Amino acid sequence: MADWLNLGQTFAVNASKLPDNVAFMDATRRFTFPEANRRVNRLANALLGLGIGKGDTFSCLLENCIEICELYVAAAKIGAVISPINFRLTPGEVAFIADNADAKALFVHDQFREVADRVRADLPAVSSWVTIGEPAAGYTPYEQLLASGSEEEPDVDVAPADPWILLYTSGTTGRPKGVIRSHESYAAFFLINGCDFQFSSHDVVLTVMPLCHVNTTFFSFTATYLGGANYIHRVTGFDAREVLGLVERHKITFISLIPTHYNLILSLPPDALAAYDLSSIEKLLCSSAPARVEDKLKIIDLIKGVRLYEGYGSTEAGIVTTLFPQEQLSHPGSIGKESSATHLVKILDDDGNEVPDGTIGELFSASPMMFDRYHKLPEKTAESFRGRYFSAGDMARRDPDGYFYLIDRKHNMIITGGEHVYPSQVESVIATHPAVFDVAVIGVPDPKWSERVTAIVILREGAGASEDEIIDYCRERLARFKCPKQVRFIAAEAMPRTPTGKILHRVLRERWPDV
Repeated sequence: MADWLNLGQTFAVNASKLPDNVAFMDATRRFTFPEANRRVNRLANALLGLGIGKGDTFSCLLENCIEICELYVAAAKIGAVISPINFRLTPGEVAFIADNADAKALFVHDQFREVADRVRADLPAVSSWVTIGEPAAGYTPYEQLLASGSEEEPDVDVAPADPWILLYTSGTTGRPKGVIRSHESYAAFFLINGCDFQFSSHDVVLTVMPLCHVNTTFFSFTATYLGGANYIHRVTGFDAREVLGLVERHKITFISLIPTHYNLILSLPPDALAAYDLSSIEKLLCSSAPARVEDKLKIIDLIKGVRLYEGYGSTEAGIVTTLFPQEQLSHPGSIGKESSATHLVKILDDDGNEVPDGTIGELFSASPMMFDRYHKLPEKTAESFRGRYFSAGDMARRDPDGYFYLIDRKHNMIITGGEHVYPSQVESVIATHPAVFDVAVIGVPDPKWSERVTAIVILREGAGASEDEIIDYCRERLARFKCPKQVRFIAAEAMPRTPTGKILHRVLRERWPDV
């Protein structure tokens, strides 16, 4: 029986087959597949020299960079497990994840060393500390580590079913859970993405989403798997003009972005947007949070002929549904049908019974490429599984044609005066106000109504709006019980988000009234 080739194995194949193709590049560096493969081999053999072998885990606390890509590929070559940590987490959260992952080494960007130093005493099992950037006492410089390894392909037998990546969930309802995914799981997704999104060795991907997140590992590495190029761009400080300049300069063919990114791009003045040549972009992905229909239509109008996809999924289940380009206009607001990677998707009521089309219920999915297991947690925990189906805690409905529509997170639902209010519906209305850049709606305790509908609003730069104006705007468009009873205005940086930009309603509720 044929085996799936993992990313490390195909990387070596691409180095031989496509010697002129660029694998990774950034603002100052550019490595072809042969050059990158030699670096990765040095790294892989150096990891073995540190005592990190098949089945061992190492963690990294890194901004987007070529080095984290090399770590992913090196881990694949030697059967080690890479566990990337979101660099926006607190020291306590970083320590929890590295400890829970059983990490034997920690790779740290110089800008995050203060965090690493604060948790060092809490991680006695971490025997190797490696830094990228400026050197520091107690850390081995990354390039020095590379220099210690051989350029020969590591002699390690890695099976398709072996674990490769240990990702931690965003923890929107509690502590993050470690999700273990195998080589064959990713290889299947790479090949499916290649078909569904038409990736090839000619693609040039701009990686803006965090490389510690499942979205990026699925899509950026699809191009790598198939011999395409990746331009690695930082996560922090998204600058719409800078990103559009990179598209023009490097002839980018694909980008995965979140709705906030698209909103920032579309907020540029028309003459600024017209100044960039975006004709190289063939396809775009919008994911990680519901996209507004009007924004998707603006993107399609801005980049003529672009294929715009919308994906819904999770760290555990992978890509659950996909809305394809030809469906954007015929099924506005939908997250699509079951993806090619999904075995079955259905909506259940609280008793576990499948509900009729048009009825709101909890969204469950089953996939032959679902994650292997939670790390250090009982498999198939009752809160997430019913039989072989997995739920990320989202509410949805399905229309008679089989298209799914996301309603809201189950835990975000507000009960006010006995009525159920889904924040996403209220948010979608407030977001159409011309002065509003972004919004989150939460329920806060109320002695009379049980919960009070409350809007947390970010205004557009230079725009103004009052609390009464936002409330009156809602009353013209929503049932009265759904309208916010109060509005709080905050700065964009004060809005708590996951690494992919999803708003953390739970954190807003916890911080109330000090939002």
